[in-house]
Amino acid sequence: MIRKFSIFESEFIGLYCRAWDDIAIVPANMDGSYRSTISEVLDVKVLDSRIDPSGMYGVFSVMNSNGIIIGGNAGGKDLDFDPGNRRVLYLKDTINAVGNDIVANDHGAMVHEHFDNKNVRMIEDALGVETVKGMMGIFLTVGSGSVATNRGMIVNPEVSDDDIEILRDLFKVPVGVGTANFGSPMVGASLIANTKGVLVGEKTTSIEIGGIDDVLS
Repeated sequence: MIRKFSIFESEFIGLYCRAWDDIAIVPANMDGSYRSTISEVLDVKVLDSRIDPSGMYGVFSVMNSNGIIIGGNAGGKDLDFDPGNRRVLYLKDTINAVGNDIVANDHGAMVHEHFDNKNVRMIEDALGVETVKGMMGIFLTVGSGSVATNRGMIVNPEVSDDDIEILRDLFKVPVGVGTANFGSPMVGASLIANTKGVLVGEKTTSIEIGGIDDVLS
């Protein structure tokens, strides 16, 4: 299932929600209608949180089936939602927008090239997958320039064919090039996806939806 969506009147829906195949984390002040759509399209349990004051859980968290990483202003606060059996890592680094700077599925992860090597090892331990430094085309913010699930991966048009082959080997899923929200290469900020569904920003065109659907659905 794929559907157009906005959150807080913004087409950059990936800023406010972090989802995997079982749960989605959203700001506690999110309207119930938003939660209902996320739950319906992604077939997940939607969990409210106040641990990050900004409420931008797509920016300040990342997760797969094995772990969840929290950055930003959450500090060492206890989680106010149930992450299931995931390992929890509060990452302290000058690169704190972990959702923008890490992309992961249950097979691999890529992180911002400027992460400290010690923190890369901590990320790898938390997510339980091979983790490498890299760029997503011209973007150091690999999480904002791509979206990965256990079904497929969308990357921005700046990613070369050679790099796509590397990503296929690391993430072990089909990789396709695409944009969202009428040409935005920041697909990570424009989509919320798991193996069961995809939400795209309201400005996403039918051609963009077709390309996203082919890879992620």
